[in-house]
Amino acid sequence: MVKLNNDIYQNEKGLGENDRVYLVAASIIATIGIPGKVAPLEKSELKSSSEEGNTDGDILVRKIKAFLNEKKLPKEKKELIVRTLQNTLTTDNINRVENGESQLKRVFTKIVDDLGIYYKIGLTTDFTGKLFNEMYGWLGFSQDKLNDVVLTPSYAAKLLVKLARVNKDSYVWHFATGSAGLLVAAMNEMLNDAKEQIKSPDEYQKKAAEIKATQLLGIELLSSVYMLAILNMILMGDGSSNILNKDSLTDFTGNYGFGKTNDKFPADAFVLNPPYSASGNGMNFVEKALSMMHKGYAAIIIQNSAGSGKAIEYNKRILKHSTLLASIKMPIDLFIGKSSVQTSIYVFRVGETHQKDDVVKFIDFSNDDYTRSNRKKASNNLKDTDHAKERYQEVVDLVRFGKGKLCLFTEREYYEGTIDPENGADWNQTAPIDTKPTLEDFKKTVSDYLAWEVSNLLKNQNRENERLGK
Repeated sequence: MVKLNNDIYQNEKGLGENDRVYLVAASIIATIGIPGKVAPLEKSELKSSSEEGNTDGDILVRKIKAFLNEKKLPKEKKELIVRTLQNTLTTDNINRVENGESQLKRVFTKIVDDLGIYYKIGLTTDFTGKLFNEMYGWLGFSQDKLNDVVLTPSYAAKLLVKLARVNKDSYVWHFATGSAGLLVAAMNEMLNDAKEQIKSPDEYQKKAAEIKATQLLGIELLSSVYMLAILNMILMGDGSSNILNKDSLTDFTGNYGFGKTNDKFPADAFVLNPPYSASGNGMNFVEKALSMMHKGYAAIIIQNSAGSGKAIEYNKRILKHSTLLASIKMPIDLFIGKSSVQTSIYVFRVGETHQKDDVVKFIDFSNDDYTRSNRKKASNNLKDTDHAKERYQEVVDLVRFGKGKLCLFTEREYYEGTIDPENGADWNQTAPIDTKPTLEDFKKTVSDYLAWEVSNLLKNQNRENERLGK
């Protein structure tokens, strides 16, 4: 992907950042096909003709329309995608024929040659996650903006989804969708649960369609990122119906975006990795979303200064209608290569005021047993060096069921305490260290001292013997 972007950037003139993203999106949609319904577009089908209505751009647009028609997308959503991609695909410059070939055919060929093998052998969440992370980096934000909006690693996304207790009947929303990695993780969790619970293939297909069409909602303000989110959801199973291009803080009223537009989306699960430069490090998104929910759970990953002073007023208001269940300190290098800020996950039960005696589970997960590197040419920058998968599951179990699930963690890393609902800056606690010495400590100290004394006496004795030549 990096090589592909550099190649297009250096050798293909006149294409902006958004154009490059839209060309990859259009090429993938056109060549992925739908078995028995829409044949994948082959490179040889682009004839680089100047004939009106039959340019390479026209051919790509027709293929994309056929694909989207078969996906049964809402009309408005389909028209929006086509309109956005068409703006790049049908310009005169990209379709101008030089030396028998248009720029569009040349770029399409590069994309298919570089990426085609991956999505022809079957798309996976990990591959598309890397693809969208890379394309996200192409978009023309300032460096500050790029550092501010960091996409969630897939294993951390899965953890958030499990902490929000997502299942086949959940209604999940996300107020700063990015390229939809968290919504993809939620959709996968819901489909997996449906597959386990529903034995009839017909019933499962019906439930899967319902999950994708009505049980996921995402909001993204930046239009180019919004297109990435839609594409991601289409490629990973098409839960794209209700991804909205809006400002979740000012323009969103809580209704479905497509289909049941007069109905409120009955959210009972909220997941979020907010832009940290937002007010209260992003707790403004949390306050808005949780205030629009009547029940359910929320799991957010956020700069942990949000829990220790940067978002006091937001936190106090949130606790008026939601209970803080857990505070989980995450590894400092979780977002390696993008950011090295300390993050925490906060887990809430929505719809119940936090009482001063409510137990909060504080978990130090700064060592998750994954080793990360940021080597550009490495095939895998994430290694499970001990029991990482088991530790992630144990975090979920500890938050849900309490200290009876302690296994890989110790009581130094897991602590049950309380917070003051009127404080708002006491969300990051660690297990208290007991400094009062025990009788065992005293015995050990005396024993160590005596051992040291005896050792010294023996050494002195040996030196004296050597001096006297004994």
